Formats: sequence, structure tokens, C-alpha cells
Amino acid sequence: MKLTRLLLFVLLIANVLLQAQNLNSNETKIVQAIDADKQQPIDLLRQLVEINSGTKNLEGVRAVGKVLLPQFEAFGFKVRWVPMDQVQRAGTLIAEHPCANPGKCGKRVLLIGHMDTVFEKESPFQHFTMLGPSGDPDTAAGGDSEKKAGNWASGPGTDDMKGGLVVMISALKALKASGALDHADIKIVLSGDEEAAGHPLEIARRDMIEAAKNSDAGLEFENTARRDGVYYGSTSRRGSMTWRVTASGETGHSAGVFGPNMGFGAIYELTRILDAFRSQLREDYLTYNVGLILGGTTAQTNQQDTGGQATGKPNIVAPSAIAIGDLRCLSNEQVQRVQERMRGIVAQHLAKTDAKIEFYEAYPPQEPTEGNKALLKLLNQVNHSLGQPDMPELDPMKRGAGDSAFIAQYIPTLAGVGSSGSGDHSAAEKIDLTSIPINSKRAALLIYRLSQLPEGKLVEVVK
Repeated sequence: MKLTRLLLFVLLIANVLLQAQNLNSNETKIVQAIDADKQQPIDLLRQLVEINSGTKNLEGVRAVGKVLLPQFEAFGFKVRWVPMDQVQRAGTLIAEHPCANPGKCGKRVLLIGHMDTVFEKESPFQHFTMLGPSGDPDTAAGGDSEKKAGNWASGPGTDDMKGGLVVMISALKALKASGALDHADIKIVLSGDEEAAGHPLEIARRDMIEAAKNSDAGLEFENTARRDGVYYGSTSRRGSMTWRVTASGETGHSAGVFGPNMGFGAIYELTRILDAFRSQLREDYLTYNVGLILGGTTAQTNQQDTGGQATGKPNIVAPSAIAIGDLRCLSNEQVQRVQERMRGIVAQHLAKTDAKIEFYEAYPPQEPTEGNKALLKLLNQVNHSLGQPDMPELDPMKRGAGDSAFIAQYIPTLAGVGSSGSGDHSAAEKIDLTSIPINSKRAALLIYRLSQLPEGKLVEVVK
């Protein structure tokens, strides 16, 4: 037993020495700063989670911004708040840290994220709770609490993405403490409406897109994907858009259905279209969900397209039918091609019916470009220096749409470099608190190494 313990100790020391050999003096200071700052990130996370910032709770989102603003100012960022009243959202936080020596700060890095959550004020899921080792609420209020406490916490937005905001701040704090931040060009754009984007998107994402056009690499601080203990890097994510099919037909007594005068009616026409979608459109990285159907003598959706009203009788041929769904693709080419196929299916009308399909403003796809892959390669070089295994590319089918796609059209971008947890968008949402320091180290060292790169495209300068 003693020999085994000695061997483990020797291996641990060897791993520490190996890491030290792979880190320069600035990087060593960055890692040490994060290791020395264990409790403050958790305290900040608790403070952020206790503020309800559901997308429609505009004051709550602004309150989160007010907590973050002095954090960035303390690191030397110039911070401003951009109201988004015109799209009925809280606003966007922008923080800028220009290079002190222009031309000598390597790559200009854009950090993005969001301050809102899916949990509105009426949600019963409102508070930050430490969890015990079994995942149950930690009841150790006193005594041997350290021994009983676990490494997890639950709460609205703990992982999506207030944990990511804490990772971002921890990384920047370590860069500041090491002196490395003085030689970095960094912009931060935090939206207040990622979970329910304001429209038009050209206004809601205007500042994020403008920042991307003046940056060289982007990091999005949504949660870092982890499966069975393996961390993944996200070089791509599918876009998402909404579609609506409206069908119409003749109406009258059901005895005439299928006949030359009555035809098939709107519901049969809509059913034909949806079944053709199901059987004819399938391909890799494509999904097309049907979320709502209404049909009958009358059919009308509500203003939010989350429900509606329909009337009808068994012996009346329905003249009206509506279906609403979403479409998710991995590339703009796939979006355009699938849309044309859907339009073609809709146009093949049954007798005495008509139909049309409309597509609505959407989150674009983030394609797995060579620039994105080069950024992941640089991140895995950071992992090697930290003694961590490589992060494989995450299958884009396992991640939803998000803000990273807006900037990935202009610069190499990684989606999801924040905290890690589970249960996002549900009352089971929780965060692994041990993921905060390791992901903070990854982010901080990645930003630092980007600031040290020479001129040229990322795919050319990442060796």
C-alpha cells in the first residue's frame, strides 16, 4: 500500500513538472492566479443566479449587466451599455480593451456570451443551491459541511450561461494578475436575448457582428460540452429557423370530399405536405420538426405562434390548416437547398387545394471551417501544456443554435468554452463547480497564446 501511494505521489510530481516545462513564466502566473482564486467565482455565480434574468425580464437582464460592468472595468476595459428598446429587449453589454502597443498584441480576440436565461419571473426555478455528493440539496449547514458538500450546484442559468460568464471573468482576472492582459486586444459583447432573440436580428446582433468584423478570433462562453468525462470542442453548430405552412381548400358537406367539386380539403393537403417532408428530405445534419398544427373550418395561431384556436365538425370539409415547425442545417448551402425542396413539395397540390410555405428570420449555421479547426488545435496545445487530454470535435447534432454563428461568418470561432454541467433549460439544470477552474485556465491560456501569434491567417500561423 505504501509503495502504491509513493508511486502515485511520484507520478503526480512528474505531471506537475511536465506542465511547468510546457508553460512560460506568464502562463505559470495565469494558472497560479486561477488556482489561488477558488471561492470568489462561486460567490459571483451565486450572485448572478439569484438575479432572475429571463429574456423577457428586462430589468433582471439589466441587473446582471450592472453586476458585470464593474468586473470588466476593474480589468481596464471601457464598458458601455447599448439599449435594445427597438427590438423589445434589455440591451447589450460591450467592453473593450484595446492594445496598448498597436500591432504588437497578436490576434484581436472577441469574447461573446449572453446574460439572459430561459427561466422567466413566473418560473418556480429561481435560486442557487449547493448540491451534496449524491446530487441532492446539500443540507450540511454546519458542522462537518466541507466533508459533506459536493462539487455541484443547481439553479437557473448555472450552466447556460452564468457559469460561462464566471469562467470568462476568472480568465480575464488571471490575465490581469499576470500582466498578460496589458498586451492583449480584447472585445467583449454580451447579448441580453440569446434565448429569445429580438427582431429584426440585424439590430439585435448588430454590435456583435460589428465587433467580429474588427477581430481575428472569437470565443463563445456557453457551456463546454462534456460527455462521459470527456470535454469536447465545438467548431460548428447548426442554424435554426422557423417555417410555416398554410393550406387552404374548398369547404362543404363531407359527403363530397375527394370529389371533383370539393377536392381533398386543407387538412389532407397539409398532411400530404408534412408526410412528404418526413419521407423525402432526410439527410445528414438536417432536422425539421413540426411543433404545432391547427386545422378546421377556422384555424388561427396566437400572436406568439405558441398556440391558437380551431373550429370544425366531422361532417364539414376543412378549408383551413396551419403547421409551424423549425429547420436546422449545418451550412447556408444546405439551408438554401432544403428550402427549395420544401417549396417544391408544397407546390404539388391535391385537387381543389392550395398551400404556401414561409421561412422566418433565423440563427445562421456555424460551419466547421478550417479556421475553427485551427482554433481548436491551438486549444488542444493548451490542453497538452496543462496535462489535459485532447478535446475532440463535438458532433454538431449535439448542440443547438447560438450566437457564435453570427461571428463565425467573419472570424474563426469556437462555440462553448464556458463551464460544464447538465440539465440546461430545465429545472434540473446544474453546474459542475470543478469545471470552472479548468475551463478558466483553458480560456485564459488560449487568449494569451492568441495574443502572442504573428500576423497571418490562423490556419497559417497555428503550427
